[in-house]
Amino acid sequence: MYYVGEALVGEEPEVAHIDLIIGEKYGPVGTAFANALSQLSAGHTPLLAVIRPNLPVKPSTLVVPKVTVRNMEDAEKIFGPAQSAVAKAVADAVEEGIIPEDKAEELVIIVSVFIHPKARDYNKIYRYNYGATKLAIKRAMEGFPDVKKVLYEKDRARHPLVGLKQTKLWDPPYLQVALDIPDWERMRAVVEQLPRSDHLIIEAGTPLIKKYGVTIVEKIKEIMPETFVVADLKVLDTGNIETRLVADAGADAVVISALAPLKTIEKALEEAKKTGICAVIDTLNVSDPVEFAEILSMNGLIPDVIELHRAIDLEANEAHAWGVIPKIKEKLRGTLVAVAGGIREENAAEALRAGADILVVGRGITNAKDVEGACRRFLRLMKEEIDQYRVMTDF
Repeated sequence: MYYVGEALVGEEPEVAHIDLIIGEKYGPVGTAFANALSQLSAGHTPLLAVIRPNLPVKPSTLVVPKVTVRNMEDAEKIFGPAQSAVAKAVADAVEEGIIPEDKAEELVIIVSVFIHPKARDYNKIYRYNYGATKLAIKRAMEGFPDVKKVLYEKDRARHPLVGLKQTKLWDPPYLQVALDIPDWERMRAVVEQLPRSDHLIIEAGTPLIKKYGVTIVEKIKEIMPETFVVADLKVLDTGNIETRLVADAGADAVVISALAPLKTIEKALEEAKKTGICAVIDTLNVSDPVEFAEILSMNGLIPDVIELHRAIDLEANEAHAWGVIPKIKEKLRGTLVAVAGGIREENAAEALRAGADILVVGRGITNAKDVEGACRRFLRLMKEEIDQYRVMTDF
């Protein structure tokens, strides 16, 4: 049995990042402890955590530098404030009952310590590493985080070194603005006017991609890096190849045509899962979307989104079939339903009441004189911003 903990405390350059593992002396952690102490590597020499020279802490704790120790200045930071901070945090954890005192002789701890080469303030190095080690021990012994916490945070959280969220469509409804006009300068002006919202999706429309290629996704992301971008390729063949092109371009979702062979759809769905993007199936020109949803279900082909798409050329003569939305959701449980083609302010609320999860709006926004105002009127039908009132803390 062993326990794993992690914590990040402080600010650069003295920021402390601790990874640790706690386990029994005569188990796998004890073996790793002995191996690390006896098999030294250049630049990453482990050392015992000591309260003072000649007084190692209990449980016996090994400090392993994550960053290469290049010179005596780096070594002094490890052998000084970092080593002392880790030892004090372990001792205090025992005193406070986080680690049971009667287990202190039975356990060992391996602590990986990050010390930035530019760190200079020994006081901060000590305090941050003390706090991070103590927190990591507490989290390890309490089993933090549990699976529910991980699943709750995975689509909400932001990794500071990535600089953006790895977005999934987990909080419908959404407004999807379709950039269908094959003129990037004109579409760039539209994107620049769109408000920032957790419930906004941008679609690189088929005509736009046909003219400029999937690299148009990168141009959209340059303007709105955190916004979910759909690449509407309407994949009809080579499902895995075209999906990979979309993923490599930085898109968050690929659109597959429902008219594609089932094998193509299968390959596209598999590639979407592999690359971590969403798969949208567009039912444009499918006579019975409910029957099609049943075929998908019977073959185990479950997309993230299925889009009920009324063609531009048919908008004047073909009514919206909102009534099929619940039937499709019954066939494809967990799949979101998007509606596209002639979505306007006057029928948007009706579509949402019928169960639509995504409203796809093109010319109603892109051709508007006030792009931002038109977009905001649709967004008022959505929920509040996801993180607006959220305090990002684990305590």
